[in-house]
Amino acid sequence: MYKKFAIALLLVVALIAVIPSTASAASSVLTIPVSGTPTTGGSFNGTYTVTGFVVNNGALYAVGNLVGSLTNVVTGVVKSVAQTGVQLPVTSTAGSGCPILHLELGPVDLTLLGLNVHLNQVVLDITATSGPGNLLGNLLCDVANLLNSPNQTLATLLNRIVGILNGL
Repeated sequence: MYKKFAIALLLVVALIAVIPSTASAASSVLTIPVSGTPTTGGSFNGTYTVTGFVVNNGALYAVGNLVGSLTNVVTGVVKSVAQTGVQLPVTSTAGSGCPILHLELGPVDLTLLGLNVHLNQVVLDITATSGPGNLLGNLLCDVANLLNSPNQTLATLLNRIVGILNGL
């Protein structure tokens, strides 16, 4: 849930923030550093640049270009990697509950006409639980997840934003 929303929010914020109108500024917003250990051993360091989004079998995928260096730890040989059209799933980490509100209030001391009130820190978490018979929980989870359903409309909107950013 949060990863899809984070990608969409990142693209929207970059668009609204009126970043400088250079191609390098636009591509830097869409470029993500990537590093890791391949299953064959060694290490990989590079970048993934998002070029668009697609829906395959109802799942949302980011499409982009992966470039970097693959280092063999045994021989020390470094190979350049450049792959276009790499699809990475945009996944949700949502569980059975949907976070609705997280509110933290610090301690409050109030003195009013000789009345002293002290309130310690208050933390309020409201979570909706969806499932059979949980009408309010189902409604609130559906509303909270309106932007999280991987469908063609979301992919189309994200592709428009990517196109605008690439045109800067």
